[in-house]
Amino acid sequence: MNPMRVALCNEVLADLDFGSQCAYAAALGYQGLELAPFTLADDPARLSEADARRLAAIAADHGLVISGLHWLLVAPKGLSITSEDPIQRAHTIDVIRRLIDLCAGLGGHYLVHGSPAQRRPQPAQDLERARELAIDCWRQAAEAAAAAGLVYCIEPLSREQTPLVNTLAEAIEIVEQQRLPALRTMLDTSSAAVTETLSIPELIDRHWGSGKIAHVQLNDRNRRGPGQGHDRFAPVLEALARHGYRGWIAVEPFDYRPDGRGCAAFSAGYLAGLREALALRAGAATR
Repeated sequence: MNPMRVALCNEVLADLDFGSQCAYAAALGYQGLELAPFTLADDPARLSEADARRLAAIAADHGLVISGLHWLLVAPKGLSITSEDPIQRAHTIDVIRRLIDLCAGLGGHYLVHGSPAQRRPQPAQDLERARELAIDCWRQAAEAAAAAGLVYCIEPLSREQTPLVNTLAEAIEIVEQQRLPALRTMLDTSSAAVTETLSIPELIDRHWGSGKIAHVQLNDRNRRGPGQGHDRFAPVLEALARHGYRGWIAVEPFDYRPDGRGCAAFSAGYLAGLREALALRAGAATR
């Protein structure tokens, strides 16, 4: 059995209430949901431990688990990890800490820090200064994540989204410098496909041995679901299996074709077919 489990990023089904999201994702064969906090409340940092238990119970009723959180800083408005304003920065770090507590209460395992708009350099701000401030936020986030038994992942994003941390090598350098066990990076295949010079399988082969990559999100470089573009994902899954990855892979499209539900369904079927074919090939190779 393939040890990797597949989660759906829940904003794909944001037009549905949470229970319906769970029912639909489970019916498609997803094993978990990766939650975008802004889909849960206008100010998700104010959700209580009881709220977290309630949401986790709804997911469990449908046979799902909450794998983790991503797209962390959309709500409430006004957050920034590069702000020079100490009050704004303190508020942002407080929100991050509250989201870490929320993730723990939901039974999640990781948080993915993408949030490009909230990590872009401020007007007239030097990129190195923005990087310094962002790293300080990530350091504090990782310390809080460690106390909660979670992993906090810096997400490399394409240059079209932000100039701050665009490659796995950049993210790994930060993680290694900080030397915090809870601070890791992750692989988003859409951003990597348009930013990295290596193919995704080559990227995995080069960097997986660092031990710093803790999570994977699958999406085509065209920002649609896996299988809805020209990128090939069988070699990606083979590379992950080759390195013994046993974590979550999350489906995270941004351009929903024909719509969110249709995209979720197509992605689920595509990945199920790929995984079955790879399992059959692996079984034949051992005979």
